Amino acid sequence: MKSLLKLLVINGLLCCSLQLTAQSFTNPILAGFYPDPSICRAGDDFYIVNSSFSYYPGLPIFHSKDLLNWQQVGYAMNRPEQLNLDGAGVSRGLFAPAISYHKGTYYIVCTLIDKLGNFVITAKDPAGPWSNPVALPQVNGIDPSLFFDDNGKSYILFNSIPPGNISLHDGHRTIRMFEFDAQKLKVVGEEKLLINGGTDMAKKPVWIEGPHIIKKDGWYYLLCAEGGTGYNHSEVVFRSKSVEGPFISFANNPILTQRHLDPRRNNPITTTGHADLVEDKDGKWWAVFLGCRPYEGDYYNTGRETFMTPLEWKDGWPLINPGYEEVQYVYPINAILNKNAERFSGNYYFRDDFTATELNTRYSFLRTKRDNWYSLHDKPGSLAVKLRPETCSGEGNPSFVGFRQPYQQGYAATALNFKATAENEKAGLLIFQSEYHYYYLCQSVSNGKMVVQLYKGPGNENKTGKPELVAEQTITNRKIKKLLFKIEADRDKYHFYYAVKKENWILIKGGMDGKFLSTKGAGGFVGCMYALYATSGNSPSSNTAFFHWFESKGNDAVYRK
Repeated sequence: MKSLLKLLVINGLLCCSLQLTAQSFTNPILAGFYPDPSICRAGDDFYIVNSSFSYYPGLPIFHSKDLLNWQQVGYAMNRPEQLNLDGAGVSRGLFAPAISYHKGTYYIVCTLIDKLGNFVITAKDPAGPWSNPVALPQVNGIDPSLFFDDNGKSYILFNSIPPGNISLHDGHRTIRMFEFDAQKLKVVGEEKLLINGGTDMAKKPVWIEGPHIIKKDGWYYLLCAEGGTGYNHSEVVFRSKSVEGPFISFANNPILTQRHLDPRRNNPITTTGHADLVEDKDGKWWAVFLGCRPYEGDYYNTGRETFMTPLEWKDGWPLINPGYEEVQYVYPINAILNKNAERFSGNYYFRDDFTATELNTRYSFLRTKRDNWYSLHDKPGSLAVKLRPETCSGEGNPSFVGFRQPYQQGYAATALNFKATAENEKAGLLIFQSEYHYYYLCQSVSNGKMVVQLYKGPGNENKTGKPELVAEQTITNRKIKKLLFKIEADRDKYHFYYAVKKENWILIKGGMDGKFLSTKGAGGFVGCMYALYATSGNSPSSNTAFFHWFESKGNDAVYRK
């Protein structure tokens, strides 16, 4: 029996009826804030790396044997001497990495905005360790990538300024290239201009960026993002018989975009672009790219996510998502799902009881962590987090253990053992988009009594202001030692709960504005993070909060069966 994928639309929801000898994968393949994917293949192994901006460790790396089962194997930049994010805004830091494999060595080129600029790191194993960064000061721009030709030469491509630094229109950029010495990790020779402006200068194209070169059948294919990384994002392609050009634009560009589709369609996927290509072991080609899942208009809280579609070659040109205009949530693939592995897509359930000897790899910190302010050993079966003066609105490294929000609808919850000794001491569960756009559900003390409080960040319009106390409830039972917190995401709303016993949830405040945490509302390039967060609010403290478990589960309608 042949594999058959039937997509049925029932009551406006995407449902799946599968009769298959193969499995299928669910988009996004990396749900939540995993933008700017780059992919490479090394023998039977595939690796993806993503932008991480000001989260630490930097540059998460995922591994798969079959393009279906993805597991995070580590980070490329997990040592303070590799990555200084001190003082960086949440949406600054590391932009658009690209990963390559060549003759037993893995390479990542990337941009550390406002500090190091463009750099290269190497490793023999993508799980690490990776080298300290080597700066590439001649590479004046962003979005670098490497190309290793079959004649032994290699090159570095990047987005850069217009000729003479004179913009002919807003968003006028170029794609440039140097030859690259892969042994000495430095550029060679003169800079080459490959693309000036984009696909058609008569149409004033904007933000040509994210370049990758693929060589196939004697042609050099130059793939680039175009249109900006927002709603008008797209992917375009050029080709040439020479790596130095001239590159000719495909007549049917763009090869990927969703900007022309009805924004009122059910369960839209938007903002698609920044693609990279890979050929699998069966000779089939795939494209990975970023996209967004708005719940209304251009509002989304999960950030830019990693999607994948099939790719076909026709008449010498690549076609992303063949046979469809809309990027689909489900595609067939010749692989078997490992149901015991951690999930990164669909309505998965994640649970951590903090019984491991090391913190789960998928957690992130805000900026470079240098001090040992958390422990899994102080009280076995719990995560001990010290209260410190740093706050999530500051420019340092607060006591913040983050987990990406991977769904429009679902929840995150935790159990907390904590006793505040002063009103500035707080510990609890945070939903965080930026320094000024967040909600904080926490335990503290007020007028000598234990309280549960909900705070709202001051917003970009009031960056010097303090967070607003939205709700407060007094806990009258003095014998209570453990409180539970839950934040429920409901598309454009968030609901906040606490409990003394699990499942006996008490709503402290419902219907809080979710658009306040959207990229459109808060700005920047990141998505929301749930975080276990403790602070003493700019004052010193010796107190510690103990989190007993953390869990998260999705309930997005598009994945329900």
